[in-house]
Amino acid sequence: MAATANAPIGVFDSGVGGLSVLRHIRAQLPHEHLLYFADAAFAPYGDKPERVIAERSLAIAGFLVAQGAKALVVACNTATVAAIKPLRAQYPLMPIVGVEPGLKPGAAASRNGIVGVLATDGTLAGEKFQLLLEQISESGKARLPPCLPVHFLLQGCTGLADQIELGEFDSDATAAMLARYIAPLLDQGADTLVLGCTHYPLVQAAILRLIASTTARNIVLVDTGEAVARQLARLLAAAGIDRADDGQPISLTGCTSASATALQAAFSALLGLVVPVQAVKIGKSSADAA
Repeated sequence: MAATANAPIGVFDSGVGGLSVLRHIRAQLPHEHLLYFADAAFAPYGDKPERVIAERSLAIAGFLVAQGAKALVVACNTATVAAIKPLRAQYPLMPIVGVEPGLKPGAAASRNGIVGVLATDGTLAGEKFQLLLEQISESGKARLPPCLPVHFLLQGCTGLADQIELGEFDSDATAAMLARYIAPLLDQGADTLVLGCTHYPLVQAAILRLIASTTARNIVLVDTGEAVARQLARLLAAAGIDRADDGQPISLTGCTSASATALQAAFSALLGLVVPVQAVKIGKSSADAA
């Protein structure tokens, strides 16, 4: 059955991190119905094998499609690396947008060619990330204007997404973790930091405070959520399924594999929204034992 403009857009992440992307989608596409899935029962994704994440992502996509989704947004860097190809193979006619790690915009924004990349270990180890890193590092073509090759400082942020998932957006423990991961990048001269996990923009205020207390230099933060929303808008328009303003109210619904109350609290704390949330069980997979 062909998708209709009135169908919802399905967005999923391992937890609340994808809300940073959802925020940009709502801003750029205010007339679209949205269905958000938080796979908190299987978080974190970053420490699981790509095969497991790909299988899990396909199961979640199947659930969202069954709910009538006309497009999918993989609002998770780790899941994008592991699953974007099999998702597009499974749904070749559906607009599907993943989250790129932000290397190209990070390189373009840097003034001195030193870019720090904050990401999960799973993202940094992924083949897609490594190929993109090699391409940009060797060519230097992402620089505006092209000049010396960009030097990327890669920082795996073990535990940071988990900390954010717990709602620790502004705690002393989170501040200490951010200092441990970010201060060495600043000490090595990075003038640009790529937030390579969708959870990380949710602690942007804490990151900015850390930067201000560490250096007087102007440090650029790269959040790719806005670019994801723009690409989604382009694909919906190209497919003729973008929803126009018809004066009717839009819907935003949440689903989670864990606690509905926890996701409702996250919607309220992070987006200031009261959203109906349903706890659902996605079919058995090898992720259950991971």
